[in-house]
Amino acid sequence: MKSKKEKRQNTRYRIRKTINGTSDSPRLAVFRSNKQIYAQIIDDVAGNTIVAASSRDKSLEGKKMTKIEQAKLVGFLIGEKAKQAGVSVVKFDRGGFIYHGRVKALAEAARETGLKF
Repeated sequence: MKSKKEKRQNTRYRIRKTINGTSDSPRLAVFRSNKQIYAQIIDDVAGNTIVAASSRDKSLEGKKMTKIEQAKLVGFLIGEKAKQAGVSVVKFDRGGFIYHGRVKALAEAARETGLKF
């Protein structure tokens, strides 16, 4: 029997076989922990992170809100930072998580800021 974490890792590896970030369309990687959510825009060819945002940012910390509201704000934050960095098209990497709830809220908020994926 595989644990829940092992199943997610297998899904993550399967996704990463097909999704690769380039300088033209970098990868928007999402990681969701029990309390926080993190997003990075990564250029896999150069091997560097272009921009990153998380629910632990100074602008979001200390506010009372639900986890889905946090994810929406992180989506807006990553979208705004991507605009400033000159990124408009990305490939979405959900990191093996189900596209539902917080992951979906982050993705939709990023789309609202103008990111295309």
